[in-house]
Amino acid sequence: MASSSTCNKSFCNDYLLLKPEEASFSELVKMFFSSDVGKRKFVDCPEGIREPFGRRWIMFVSVLVQKFLTASAKPMAAVGSAFEHWLNLLSENGGFFRLIVKFIKGEVVHRDTASAEFLSFIGNIDKRMDLDPKISSEDGRYYAALSIMASKVSYENHNHIKSTVEDNWKMDYVGSYDFWNDYQQKTTTQAFLLDDKNDVVVVAFRGTESFDADAWSSDFDISWYDIPGAGKMHGGFLKALGLHKSKGWPEEQDSGKPETAYYSIRKLLKERLDKNSKAKFIVTGHSLGGALAVLFPAILALHSETSLLDMCEGIYTFGQPRVGDHNFVEFMKATIEKHHIKYYRVVYSFDLVPRLPYDDSTLMFKHFGTCIYYNSFYKGQAMEEEPNKNYFSLIWVIPKMANACWELIRSFTISYTRGPDFREGGLLRMFRFIGLLAAGVPAHCPQDYVNATRLGSADVFQPLLVPTSNGNKIVKTQ
Repeated sequence: MASSSTCNKSFCNDYLLLKPEEASFSELVKMFFSSDVGKRKFVDCPEGIREPFGRRWIMFVSVLVQKFLTASAKPMAAVGSAFEHWLNLLSENGGFFRLIVKFIKGEVVHRDTASAEFLSFIGNIDKRMDLDPKISSEDGRYYAALSIMASKVSYENHNHIKSTVEDNWKMDYVGSYDFWNDYQQKTTTQAFLLDDKNDVVVVAFRGTESFDADAWSSDFDISWYDIPGAGKMHGGFLKALGLHKSKGWPEEQDSGKPETAYYSIRKLLKERLDKNSKAKFIVTGHSLGGALAVLFPAILALHSETSLLDMCEGIYTFGQPRVGDHNFVEFMKATIEKHHIKYYRVVYSFDLVPRLPYDDSTLMFKHFGTCIYYNSFYKGQAMEEEPNKNYFSLIWVIPKMANACWELIRSFTISYTRGPDFREGGLLRMFRFIGLLAAGVPAHCPQDYVNATRLGSADVFQPLLVPTSNGNKIVKTQ
């Protein structure tokens, strides 16, 4: 209901915003009986906007899930903290039975949650911290392999990230940061920067943490803004990146506001790149982090940050959801082409997240760029769109279930067929069992994306020589 909103949206052409905190059960039910969604207290949009039933159903689910997440935030955080502590206890003390012995002897070792040794839930699924020594900076897979490891490490605490970058990777640690979300009124977005000592700065956005209700809320918030010249963009992702209430994307952040991701990272990059004229940067992220990695150069383009965009070597995302409509796609295609930015959107097998939000008449979200699709044998192929692009399809049920069975079997054999570096632990195997019911869940874990960049061919990341009508050849990025 536009009149009830105190937030100025003059910075955009059009908008539809969901406000779960104002949604009562009766209001939610009423939405099914009227297409005029602006009459609902929890919907903020221009007057007269009417939505078909299918879109109203998606809005209903989005609000309901966000309300549940808000109510469950503290229990989720408590359960997550306890579970991570338990996993670290097992790891630090040599497993369950040794933990019992140490407990009896009073010798149990506890890891501090802020220590470099403490691992997140994601870190416990895949404990690999070293880069693949077989992939040098001259290898075509180098940026992708470095990006997925940075994306995976971004889930860890600040000390762990610093230790991994400096001690394991022998690179320069620029810093890791917690950024403000102006809509959630708290720090909900994390990212870190490193310099690989080969004139490349990496910006890695953290994805959705398993027990972080705020991050999940950003994912499920299907609000959208139609930004002039750039098209419709996912509201939850924009808010996480640094969208300002009532102002949108001003050229500069207000000095009195806490630092948000976009403005802080832009400033850090300018300071870093000004010191080295040869330097370039890449942006990367897994899951939600991948969405933020795509939106970051989009906002740079809105602000006409030409010199910074010219220094962008590439965008590498893993398990990235869709972030905008067809107008946004055209805007980003033009931006990437103008500034010669390589954009690789890596998708593993039946990962659920890259297939959401739907690309259909109900939601109208679109992907763009080069999709590097890996099957469950880690064979990569460059294509426009991954197979089964909207995931929930009866035609693909049997192939997905068969593939989930294969991935479970593979988890017990991969250390023998591919080497000990690819061994899967009990926690990931538990996820593989879950995959028998929901095939796209374990496929979203960073483990398979790390495996894909290490075991897959470098050819999918190489430029192609394409013959033209007059017989000449031009270089084209796959």
